[in-house]
Amino acid sequence: QVQLVESGGGLVQAGGSLRLSCVASGRTFSRYAMGWFRQAPGKEREFVAAISWGGGGHALADSVKGRFTISRDNGKNTVVLQMNSLKPEDTADYYCAQESSSFGSGSRRSYDYGYWGQGTQVTVSS
Repeated sequence: QVQLVESGGGLVQAGGSLRLSCVASGRTFSRYAMGWFRQAPGKEREFVAAISWGGGGHALADSVKGRFTISRDNGKNTVVLQMNSLKPEDTADYYCAQESSSFGSGSRRSYDYGYWGQGTQVTVSS
């Protein structure tokens, strides 16, 4: 059974930084691309970042380019979203997800992900 557990959310002032971590278990982590999505109150879930199974490929939403980075440590079954220069519009629940199929490049489409964490809340105050 796949489990994804996020941590690192919280309250931060605009311009600050947060580091979100997601620890995965249940499948061979190194075989699967990972992604981060977010959902703000009253809005649909949206793509934030993704990383390929080996870590060599990355994708970022235009809204976070230059501010967020995604990385993974296959030895620790962990994917990290480093968020810098945070803005109030980054306020949302952030979800870690694992692609259903192995050896993916890191999709921007939520339906390519079959496993999701419970989410961690990020609040950016102005």
